Amino acid sequence: MARRSEKNAPRVDIGGQAVLDGVMMKGPDAIAVAVRRPNGDIVVKRDPYESPAKKHKWKGLPFIRGTVNMVQMLSIGMKTLTDSANMAGEGETEAPSKFDTWLAEKLGKNVDKVIMGTAAVLAVCLSLGLFVALPNLAVLLFPKNATGGMLLAKNLVTGLIRIVLLIAYIGFCGRIPEMRKTFQYHGSEHKTVYCHEHDLPLTPQNAQQFSTLHPRCGTSFLVLTFILSILVCTIFDWLMLEIFGVNMGANYFIRLLSRVILLPCIMGVGYEALKGLAHADGRVVRALRWPGMQMQRLTTRQPTDEMCEVAIVSMNAALHGLPEGETTPEGWVILHPAERENP
Repeated sequence: MARRSEKNAPRVDIGGQAVLDGVMMKGPDAIAVAVRRPNGDIVVKRDPYESPAKKHKWKGLPFIRGTVNMVQMLSIGMKTLTDSANMAGEGETEAPSKFDTWLAEKLGKNVDKVIMGTAAVLAVCLSLGLFVALPNLAVLLFPKNATGGMLLAKNLVTGLIRIVLLIAYIGFCGRIPEMRKTFQYHGSEHKTVYCHEHDLPLTPQNAQQFSTLHPRCGTSFLVLTFILSILVCTIFDWLMLEIFGVNMGANYFIRLLSRVILLPCIMGVGYEALKGLAHADGRVVRALRWPGMQMQRLTTRQPTDEMCEVAIVSMNAALHGLPEGETTPEGWVILHPAERENP
Protein backbone atom coordinates (compact mmCIF):
# COMPACT_ATOMS: atom_id res chain seq x y z
CA MET A 1 0.00 0.00 0.00
CA ALA A 2 1.60 3.24 -1.14
CA ARG A 3 0.05 5.87 1.11
CA ARG A 4 1.53 8.88 2.83
CA SER A 5 2.13 8.25 6.51
CA GLU A 6 1.21 11.82 7.41
CA LYS A 7 -1.90 13.48 6.10
CA ASN A 8 -0.16 16.73 5.26
CA ALA A 9 3.10 15.22 3.99
CA PRO A 10 4.06 16.33 0.47
CA ARG A 11 3.09 13.92 -2.26
CA VAL A 12 5.89 12.12 -4.03
CA ASP A 13 5.50 12.17 -7.81
CA ILE A 14 6.10 8.70 -9.21
CA GLY A 15 7.02 8.27 -12.86
CA GLY A 16 7.43 5.17 -14.95
CA GLN A 17 7.15 3.51 -18.31
CA ALA A 18 5.85 0.33 -19.86
CA VAL A 19 8.42 -2.35 -20.64
CA LEU A 20 8.24 -5.81 -22.20
CA ASP A 21 5.44 -7.63 -20.35
CA GLY A 22 5.67 -5.26 -17.41
CA VAL A 23 6.14 -1.84 -15.88
CA MET A 24 9.03 0.24 -14.55
CA MET A 25 8.40 2.70 -11.72
CA LYS A 26 10.85 5.38 -10.60
CA GLY A 27 10.55 6.49 -6.98
CA PRO A 28 12.53 9.11 -5.04
CA ASP A 29 15.45 6.77 -4.33
CA ALA A 30 14.85 3.58 -6.29
CA ILE A 31 13.84 2.21 -9.69
CA ALA A 32 11.80 -0.99 -9.80
CA VAL A 33 10.86 -3.23 -12.72
CA ALA A 34 8.13 -5.87 -12.51
CA VAL A 35 7.44 -8.35 -15.31
CA ARG A 36 4.87 -11.12 -15.67
CA ARG A 37 6.12 -14.39 -17.08
CA PRO A 38 3.93 -16.68 -19.24
CA ASN A 39 3.40 -19.05 -16.27
CA GLY A 40 1.85 -16.24 -14.20
CA ASP A 41 4.87 -15.51 -12.01
CA ILE A 42 5.73 -11.86 -11.40
CA VAL A 43 9.46 -11.12 -11.35
CA VAL A 44 10.54 -7.86 -9.72
CA LYS A 45 13.90 -6.14 -9.30
CA ARG A 46 14.91 -2.94 -7.55
CA ASP A 47 17.94 -0.71 -8.07
CA PRO A 48 18.95 2.37 -6.08
CA TYR A 49 18.41 5.72 -7.76
CA GLU A 50 19.89 9.13 -7.09
CA SER A 51 18.63 12.26 -8.76
CA PRO A 52 21.31 14.02 -10.86
CA ALA A 53 20.46 17.24 -8.99
CA LYS A 54 21.71 15.72 -5.72
CA LYS A 55 25.26 15.52 -7.08
CA HIS A 56 25.16 18.62 -9.25
CA LYS A 57 22.63 21.26 -8.21
CA TRP A 58 22.77 22.98 -11.58
CA LYS A 59 21.19 19.88 -13.17
CA GLY A 60 18.04 20.60 -11.17
CA LEU A 61 17.69 24.20 -12.31
CA PRO A 62 14.57 25.14 -14.29
CA PHE A 63 14.91 24.80 -18.07
CA ILE A 64 18.11 22.75 -17.61
CA ARG A 65 16.47 19.83 -15.78
CA GLY A 66 14.24 19.09 -18.79
CA THR A 67 17.18 18.13 -21.00
CA VAL A 68 18.90 16.31 -18.11
CA ASN A 69 15.71 14.35 -17.44
CA MET A 70 15.29 13.42 -21.10
CA VAL A 71 18.86 12.11 -21.42
CA GLN A 72 18.54 10.22 -18.13
CA MET A 73 15.20 8.63 -19.06
CA LEU A 74 16.64 7.52 -22.40
CA SER A 75 19.46 5.76 -20.56
CA ILE A 76 17.14 4.26 -17.93
CA GLY A 77 14.65 3.25 -20.59
CA MET A 78 17.21 1.32 -22.64
CA LYS A 79 18.45 -0.49 -19.54
CA THR A 80 14.99 -1.39 -18.24
CA LEU A 81 13.96 -2.75 -21.64
CA THR A 82 16.97 -5.06 -21.56
CA ASP A 83 16.27 -6.00 -17.94
CA SER A 84 12.61 -6.75 -18.65
CA ALA A 85 13.52 -9.07 -21.54
CA ASN A 86 15.94 -10.97 -19.30
CA MET A 87 13.45 -11.11 -16.42
CA ALA A 88 10.72 -12.42 -18.71
CA GLY A 89 13.05 -15.26 -19.70
CA GLU A 90 13.40 -14.19 -23.32
CA GLY A 91 16.07 -16.22 -25.06
CA GLU A 92 16.83 -18.46 -22.06
CA THR A 93 16.73 -21.57 -24.22
CA GLU A 94 18.60 -20.02 -27.15
CA ALA A 95 22.32 -20.61 -27.49
CA PRO A 96 24.37 -17.46 -28.14
CA SER A 97 25.27 -16.87 -31.77
CA LYS A 98 28.85 -16.78 -33.03
CA PHE A 99 28.63 -12.99 -33.24
CA ASP A 100 27.40 -12.78 -29.62
CA THR A 101 30.26 -14.99 -28.48
CA TRP A 102 32.84 -12.98 -30.44
CA LEU A 103 31.46 -9.70 -29.10
CA ALA A 104 31.57 -10.99 -25.51
CA GLU A 105 35.19 -12.11 -25.96
CA LYS A 106 36.26 -8.75 -27.37
CA LEU A 107 34.38 -6.49 -24.98
CA GLY A 108 34.26 -8.62 -21.84
CA LYS A 109 32.11 -7.21 -19.03
CA ASN A 110 31.44 -4.02 -21.00
CA VAL A 111 29.49 -5.80 -23.75
CA ASP A 112 26.05 -4.82 -22.37
CA LYS A 113 27.06 -1.17 -21.94
CA VAL A 114 28.43 -0.99 -25.48
CA ILE A 115 25.31 -2.58 -26.96
CA MET A 116 22.98 -0.29 -25.01
CA GLY A 117 25.09 2.75 -25.86
CA THR A 118 25.06 1.86 -29.56
CA ALA A 119 21.31 1.27 -29.47
CA ALA A 120 20.78 4.64 -27.75
CA VAL A 121 22.89 6.46 -30.36
CA LEU A 122 20.99 4.77 -33.19
CA ALA A 123 17.66 5.65 -31.56
CA VAL A 124 18.67 9.31 -31.27
CA CYS A 125 19.90 9.41 -34.88
CA LEU A 126 16.69 7.82 -36.17
CA SER A 127 14.59 10.25 -34.11
CA LEU A 128 16.53 13.24 -35.43
CA GLY A 129 16.18 11.96 -38.98
CA LEU A 130 12.45 11.30 -38.72
CA PHE A 131 11.35 14.28 -36.62
CA VAL A 132 13.95 16.95 -37.47
CA ALA A 133 15.63 16.31 -40.83
CA LEU A 134 12.59 14.99 -42.72
CA PRO A 135 10.04 17.68 -41.68
CA ASN A 136 12.49 20.49 -42.43
CA LEU A 137 12.71 19.39 -46.06
CA ALA A 138 9.44 21.29 -46.44
CA VAL A 139 11.32 24.63 -46.25
CA LEU A 140 12.77 23.87 -49.69
CA LEU A 141 9.29 24.59 -51.06
CA PHE A 142 9.46 28.19 -49.77
CA PRO A 143 11.46 31.04 -51.34
CA LYS A 144 14.93 31.06 -49.80
CA ASN A 145 14.82 34.74 -48.89
CA ALA A 146 11.28 34.69 -47.50
CA THR A 147 10.87 36.85 -44.38
CA GLY A 148 8.09 38.26 -42.22
CA GLY A 149 5.07 36.01 -41.94
CA MET A 150 6.89 33.37 -43.98
CA LEU A 151 9.12 32.65 -40.97
CA LEU A 152 6.07 31.55 -39.01
CA ALA A 153 4.63 29.72 -42.02
CA LYS A 154 7.81 27.67 -42.47
CA ASN A 155 7.92 26.62 -38.84
CA LEU A 156 4.19 25.97 -38.74
CA VAL A 157 4.40 23.63 -41.73
CA THR A 158 7.43 21.74 -40.39
CA GLY A 159 5.77 21.50 -36.96
CA LEU A 160 2.56 20.09 -38.42
CA ILE A 161 4.51 17.57 -40.51
CA ARG A 162 6.37 16.52 -37.36
CA ILE A 163 3.11 15.94 -35.49
CA VAL A 164 1.61 14.00 -38.42
CA LEU A 165 4.71 11.79 -38.55
CA LEU A 166 4.43 11.16 -34.80
CA ILE A 167 0.77 10.15 -35.13
CA ALA A 168 1.56 7.89 -38.08
CA TYR A 169 4.50 6.28 -36.27
CA ILE A 170 2.51 5.59 -33.10
CA GLY A 171 -0.44 4.37 -35.14
CA PHE A 172 1.80 1.93 -37.00
CA CYS A 173 3.28 0.66 -33.71
CA GLY A 174 -0.22 0.17 -32.33
CA ARG A 175 -0.98 -2.35 -35.09
CA ILE A 176 1.77 -4.67 -33.84
CA PRO A 177 0.26 -7.17 -31.32
CA GLU A 178 3.22 -7.04 -28.92
CA MET A 179 3.16 -3.24 -28.94
CA ARG A 180 -0.57 -3.23 -28.19
CA LYS A 181 0.19 -5.24 -25.06
CA THR A 182 2.91 -2.74 -24.14
CA PHE A 183 0.38 0.07 -24.59
CA GLN A 184 -1.90 -1.81 -22.16
CA TYR A 185 0.90 -1.91 -19.60
CA HIS A 186 1.36 1.82 -20.24
CA GLY A 187 -2.29 2.25 -19.28
CA SER A 188 -1.79 0.17 -16.13
CA GLU A 189 1.14 2.41 -15.16
CA HIS A 190 -1.03 5.53 -15.41
CA LYS A 191 -3.90 3.98 -13.48
CA THR A 192 -1.58 2.89 -10.68
CA VAL A 193 0.03 6.35 -10.49
CA TYR A 194 -3.44 7.90 -10.23
CA CYS A 195 -4.33 5.45 -7.46
CA HIS A 196 -1.19 6.46 -5.53
CA GLU A 197 -1.90 10.15 -6.05
CA HIS A 198 -5.42 9.72 -4.64
CA ASP A 199 -4.14 7.96 -1.50
CA LEU A 200 -6.12 4.79 -2.21
CA PRO A 201 -4.93 1.29 -1.32
CA LEU A 202 -3.03 -0.07 -4.29
CA THR A 203 -5.28 -2.81 -5.64
CA PRO A 204 -6.22 -3.62 -9.25
CA GLN A 205 -9.87 -2.81 -8.44
CA ASN A 206 -9.00 0.66 -7.16
CA ALA A 207 -6.60 1.35 -10.01
CA GLN A 208 -9.10 0.35 -12.70
CA GLN A 209 -11.47 3.18 -11.79
CA PHE A 210 -9.00 5.75 -13.13
CA SER A 211 -8.23 6.92 -16.65
CA THR A 212 -5.38 5.63 -18.79
CA LEU A 213 -4.56 9.27 -19.68
CA HIS A 214 -2.20 11.14 -17.35
CA PRO A 215 -0.98 14.77 -17.63
CA ARG A 216 2.65 13.91 -16.75
CA CYS A 217 3.01 11.28 -19.47
CA GLY A 218 6.00 11.35 -21.79
CA THR A 219 3.61 11.36 -24.75
CA SER A 220 2.26 14.72 -23.58
CA PHE A 221 5.84 15.94 -23.24
CA LEU A 222 6.55 15.04 -26.87
CA VAL A 223 3.44 16.82 -28.12
CA LEU A 224 4.23 19.89 -26.01
CA THR A 225 7.79 20.10 -27.34
CA PHE A 226 6.59 19.71 -30.92
CA ILE A 227 4.12 22.56 -30.48
CA LEU A 228 6.54 24.76 -28.55
CA SER A 229 9.23 24.18 -31.18
CA ILE A 230 7.09 26.17 -33.64
CA LEU A 231 7.13 29.19 -31.31
CA VAL A 232 10.77 28.86 -30.17
CA CYS A 233 12.13 28.34 -33.69
CA THR A 234 10.11 31.26 -35.07
CA ILE A 235 11.46 33.62 -32.39
CA PHE A 236 14.99 32.32 -33.03
CA ASP A 237 14.68 32.81 -36.80
CA TRP A 238 13.37 36.35 -36.31
CA LEU A 239 16.20 37.26 -33.91
CA MET A 240 18.83 35.83 -36.26
CA LEU A 241 17.39 37.85 -39.14
CA GLU A 242 16.91 41.13 -37.24
CA ILE A 243 20.17 41.09 -35.23
CA PHE A 244 22.64 39.25 -37.46
CA GLY A 245 20.96 39.48 -40.83
CA VAL A 246 21.04 35.68 -41.23
CA ASN A 247 18.08 34.04 -42.94
CA MET A 248 17.72 30.55 -41.44
CA GLY A 249 15.68 29.39 -44.41
CA ALA A 250 18.36 30.15 -47.01
CA ASN A 251 20.38 27.00 -46.36
CA TYR A 252 18.77 23.67 -45.41
CA PHE A 253 21.80 22.28 -43.58
CA ILE A 254 22.39 25.44 -41.52
CA ARG A 255 18.70 25.42 -40.61
CA LEU A 256 18.95 21.73 -39.67
CA LEU A 257 21.99 22.37 -37.46
CA SER A 258 20.19 25.24 -35.72
CA ARG A 259 17.23 22.96 -34.93
CA VAL A 260 19.50 20.37 -33.34
CA ILE A 261 21.24 23.07 -31.28
CA LEU A 262 17.85 24.43 -30.16
CA LEU A 263 16.63 21.00 -28.95
CA PRO A 264 17.90 21.40 -25.34
CA CYS A 265 16.16 24.79 -25.12
CA ILE A 266 12.91 23.39 -26.51
CA MET A 267 13.03 20.37 -24.17
CA GLY A 268 13.73 22.65 -21.21
CA VAL A 269 10.74 24.84 -21.96
CA GLY A 270 8.57 21.78 -22.66
CA TYR A 271 9.50 20.13 -19.37
CA GLU A 272 8.62 23.22 -17.33
CA ALA A 273 5.35 23.59 -19.23
CA LEU A 274 4.48 19.93 -18.61
CA LYS A 275 5.15 20.23 -14.87
CA GLY A 276 3.17 23.45 -14.63
CA LEU A 277 0.17 22.07 -16.50
CA ALA A 278 0.22 18.77 -14.59
CA HIS A 279 -0.08 20.44 -11.19
CA ALA A 280 -2.63 23.11 -12.12
CA ASP A 281 -6.27 23.11 -13.14
CA GLY A 282 -8.76 25.35 -14.88
CA ARG A 283 -10.29 25.74 -18.32
CA VAL A 284 -7.18 27.25 -19.89
CA VAL A 285 -4.93 24.57 -18.35
CA ARG A 286 -7.22 21.77 -19.52
CA ALA A 287 -7.28 23.26 -23.01
CA LEU A 288 -3.46 23.39 -23.12
CA ARG A 289 -3.25 19.82 -21.83
CA TRP A 290 -5.82 18.55 -24.32
CA PRO A 291 -3.55 17.79 -27.34
CA GLY A 292 -1.12 15.71 -25.28
CA MET A 293 -3.91 13.90 -23.44
CA GLN A 294 -5.61 13.01 -26.73
CA MET A 295 -2.35 11.69 -28.17
CA GLN A 296 -2.21 9.27 -25.22
CA ARG A 297 -5.28 7.56 -26.65
CA LEU A 298 -2.83 6.12 -29.18
CA THR A 299 -0.10 5.15 -26.70
CA THR A 300 -2.30 3.62 -23.98
CA ARG A 301 -4.89 0.86 -23.95
CA GLN A 302 -7.28 -0.42 -21.29
CA PRO A 303 -5.27 -2.93 -19.18
CA THR A 304 -6.42 -6.12 -17.50
CA ASP A 305 -6.48 -6.55 -13.71
CA GLU A 306 -3.40 -8.75 -14.05
CA MET A 307 -1.51 -5.93 -15.77
CA CYS A 308 -2.51 -3.50 -13.03
CA GLU A 309 -1.23 -6.01 -10.50
CA VAL A 310 2.19 -5.94 -12.17
CA ALA A 311 2.26 -2.14 -12.10
CA ILE A 312 1.30 -2.19 -8.40
CA VAL A 313 4.09 -4.63 -7.56
CA SER A 314 6.53 -2.33 -9.35
CA MET A 315 5.32 0.77 -7.52
CA ASN A 316 5.40 -0.90 -4.11
CA ALA A 317 8.96 -2.09 -4.78
CA ALA A 318 10.05 1.41 -5.86
CA LEU A 319 8.52 3.00 -2.77
CA HIS A 320 9.02 0.38 -0.06
CA GLY A 321 11.56 -2.21 -1.20
CA LEU A 322 11.42 -5.72 -2.61
CA PRO A 323 8.65 -8.01 -1.39
CA GLU A 324 9.31 -11.35 0.27
CA GLY A 325 9.56 -14.27 -2.09
CA GLU A 326 11.89 -16.59 -3.94
CA THR A 327 15.14 -14.79 -4.74
CA THR A 328 17.11 -15.56 -7.88
CA PRO A 329 20.94 -15.42 -8.20
CA GLU A 330 20.52 -12.07 -9.98
CA GLY A 331 18.79 -10.62 -6.93
CA TRP A 332 15.31 -10.63 -8.47
CA VAL A 333 12.28 -11.71 -6.45
CA ILE A 334 9.76 -14.13 -7.96
CA LEU A 335 6.15 -13.95 -6.77
CA HIS A 336 4.28 -17.16 -7.58
CA PRO A 337 0.49 -16.97 -8.15
CA ALA A 338 -0.30 -19.39 -5.32
CA GLU A 339 1.77 -17.38 -2.82
CA ARG A 340 0.72 -13.92 -3.96
CA GLU A 341 -1.93 -11.79 -2.35
CA ASN A 342 -3.40 -8.60 -3.71
CA PRO A 343 -0.77 -5.89 -3.14
